[in-house]
Amino acid sequence: MVALTLPATAQKYRTAAGVRSGGGSYGLTIQQLILPKTTLEGLAMFAPRERSATLLAERHFGILGPSLNYYFGAGGHFGRHRDDGPFWGFDAVIGAEYKIAFLPVVLSLDFKPTIEYGSADWNRFPTAFSVRYIFIKQKKTGIFRVLDKF
Repeated sequence: MVALTLPATAQKYRTAAGVRSGGGSYGLTIQQLILPKTTLEGLAMFAPRERSATLLAERHFGILGPSLNYYFGAGGHFGRHRDDGPFWGFDAVIGAEYKIAFLPVVLSLDFKPTIEYGSADWNRFPTAFSVRYIFIKQKKTGIFRVLDKF
């Protein structure tokens, strides 16, 4: 039996994790596919005088195929500043990512403006660069997929 299917995702991975740097901070990033074209991204960021954690929901859209895509999303964060104490806020994100051919690596560049509460900065406008290793690949789909029902 043969079934007609179309690719459902804009990215070529289900789970990827790595490092992120930008906006005067650095840290860890992990992305997990939760719905077709939608990921959750968790960030653990460190700066000279603060630590923070962020959770973002992101929607991905392919550009010229699944290796290059753009995404946008929103979420929230909380953290602790050495001088100001605890803070929290809301985040937006827009960016682009590229899955390197023949390597399990994804590169991304994004702009992530924030609104802050409990901090001396009431907003921030950082850009950042991320490098992630793909731990779980997206299952390959094509125009025709053979179902093993025999």
